[in-house]
Amino acid sequence: MEKGYIHVYTGNGKGKTTAAFGLALRAACAGKKVYIGQFVKGMKYSEVEVEKYIPNIEIHQLGRSCFIRRDPTDEDIRLAKEGLELCTKALSNGKNDVVILDELNIALYFKLVTLQEVLDMLSKRKPSVEVVITGRYAPEEIIDIADLVTEMKEIKHYYKDGVEAREGIER
Repeated sequence: MEKGYIHVYTGNGKGKTTAAFGLALRAACAGKKVYIGQFVKGMKYSEVEVEKYIPNIEIHQLGRSCFIRRDPTDEDIRLAKEGLELCTKALSNGKNDVVILDELNIALYFKLVTLQEVLDMLSKRKPSVEVVITGRYAPEEIIDIADLVTEMKEIKHYYKDGVEAREGIER
């Protein structure tokens, strides 16, 4: 690819990470190298197994656990900052065709990283790298620099009926 674009998948509906992983699968099956950095995630979701099956997808979890129901700690911030360094390398080292920054918007929302740090990271990307940024609460500045923005809107969700996240579907 001569020019890579920036995609943003945001909104309160289900499917942002799933859409990003779908794009990763498509790219990998086309022979492209994909790097996925999952901010704020440390739990072993089923999707982290993808590396076992598709060798040109590399995934790193850049958090320790989901803290949405608690305040982030200094450790959460440290891991997110280290994650930014890893993702900066993935964007700029010439080894990757697609870089997915999963839940980066959440890391911004909870102030684990600053908007300026993210903009600096994105400015270092190789121009041919396709970038996908996921997570609720995408700030306007991220939306403004994106070439494609999709908002997932929740209309109805069985979670509200007490259905917990299911292995292989939501986790």
